[in-house]
Amino acid sequence: MKIAVLGGGNGSFAAAGDFALAGHDTRLWRRDAAAVVAHRAAGETVTVKDFAGKREARLTLVTDDIAHAVKDVELILCPAPATAQHDIAKALAPHLVDGQVVYLPPGTFGSVIFAKAAYEAGNKAKAAFAETGTLPWLTRKHGPHEVAITIRAKRLPTGVFPLIHKDHALKVIGEAFPGAIEDCGDALSAALMNAGPIIHPPLITMNAGPLEHFDKWDIHKEGTQPAIRRVTDALDAERIAVREALGYGGPHFPLADHYAKEGPEWMYGRGSHDKLTDSGDWREHIVLTQHRYMLEDLRIGLSFFASVAQLAGVDMKLARGFLAIGGAICGQDFMATGRTLDSLGLGALDRAQLQALLRVGFA
Repeated sequence: MKIAVLGGGNGSFAAAGDFALAGHDTRLWRRDAAAVVAHRAAGETVTVKDFAGKREARLTLVTDDIAHAVKDVELILCPAPATAQHDIAKALAPHLVDGQVVYLPPGTFGSVIFAKAAYEAGNKAKAAFAETGTLPWLTRKHGPHEVAITIRAKRLPTGVFPLIHKDHALKVIGEAFPGAIEDCGDALSAALMNAGPIIHPPLITMNAGPLEHFDKWDIHKEGTQPAIRRVTDALDAERIAVREALGYGGPHFPLADHYAKEGPEWMYGRGSHDKLTDSGDWREHIVLTQHRYMLEDLRIGLSFFASVAQLAGVDMKLARGFLAIGGAICGQDFMATGRTLDSLGLGALDRAQLQALLRVGFA
């Protein structure tokens, strides 16, 4: 199939490399024109490193022209950080056509941001927007055009906006991720599967001391101690309570399954946490006030959870606490600078109105 990958980070290069190796017609778009020129000069390939060794994946196109990148493609994958979603959505909005599917892994309700951008641009194309709960790859770039993939996701709970396009969207996405896509309903259900706002806020705030002291620190290894795991499970229980209050059924993909040796497999399957820490790629220098765990997962992701919790009538005490601590570290009010139903222009909707929007879209 024809796939456009948007972005120049870890997830985008993992996606482009994997799709090209699977035989898909793969185009890579990024905003950095100089990086595009360099990538073209290097042969428009991505070196993929994994358990099978090194392989060269040749892309069909590397470009900074988004219209060119998405022309005639069936699937548009955008694994870019939530902080970039508004800008990318506006750039993409005029170019979508009937039948195209935009997939955000993960989304943080970004599927609605992309749909709203198309609507506000006057684009009436019947496109579908979908998101899932995690990046499909545990991955890190090892060079400008080289990416190491430690784990590929086995289960990707996916929701679609608007819901009336779900069957078509899941079919298209399933061709790119065979056997991994699981229907979890609408876009809000999928947004509430996002693992980042659960796993990372406790890790980055409760490890603030060693992160500021050591040059490199692996918060997923030395930083994941029993006390922090208990807090993570409690925060995840708040997330699941919001899902249940809104009427979403299981499976809820509790984060405890990510660490478990038995029981239901989580999104990355069994033993993924040990493989992640064994790789050494997450032993890194983290600046608390600049890292995406703080500015994306805590400020944007967790503020969105807390906002939806208010609508659902659920008190996310731990979420509010982490938002207050993270905000104090960064000198911000994260509920004011983060992502909420209000900031998305949806704060005036009651639950019934929001559910109607999720089903039929902005049209």
